[in-house]
Amino acid sequence: MEIKGLHILPEPIINKPAGNTPAGQKNQSIKESTAFQEILSRELAGDSKIKVSVHAQRRLAERNIVLGRQDWEKINHAVNKAQAKGASNSLVIHGDTALIVSVKNRTVISAMDENDMREHIFTNIDSAVIIK
Repeated sequence: MEIKGLHILPEPIINKPAGNTPAGQKNQSIKESTAFQEILSRELAGDSKIKVSVHAQRRLAERNIVLGRQDWEKINHAVNKAQAKGASNSLVIHGDTALIVSVKNRTVISAMDENDMREHIFTNIDSAVIIK
């Protein structure tokens, strides 16, 4: 918008506390607002992507488990189904791979291959999803 030779850029709407705001707090508010918008957009899309914890990344690497894009899409779909049924922590079995997934956080928290699954007891899960 231009007013008598003055060019004004629109400012993003951010909830600001009353009084003077230190620059660091203003930047934090902008970051929080951006993060919130990203989360809201993902949730409205209804198909949030799966995250992988550092522990699970280590296990995948140690056990030479390689999952491609289609594998992750199937896992994501399985987690969506578990979430729709009200699951919190699920065992997701995909081929020769078992993943423990925090459905609430949409995060893979551990991974194992067929050899590690054989005599393993899975605890603290409330559901299992088997992907064919």
